[in-house]
Amino acid sequence: MFENLTEKLNQTFKRLRGHGRLSEQNIEEALKEVRITLLEADVNFKVVKVLSRASRARPWARRF
Repeated sequence: MFENLTEKLNQTFKRLRGHGRLSEQNIEEALKEVRITLLEADVNFKVVKVLSRASRARPWARRF
């Protein structure tokens, strides 16, 4: 179960790394894939919902 979860999350992040710059659409697609992966791994939907909201709270914040 954890191997499948790890594999799917790694695939999602590899796709993100392939982009020079991340657009809002890229981030939304990745978040959708992460949500689906977590739900398929039987993570409680409330936890997934909270994680999704937290991920969207500061999607464009930059560190300098």
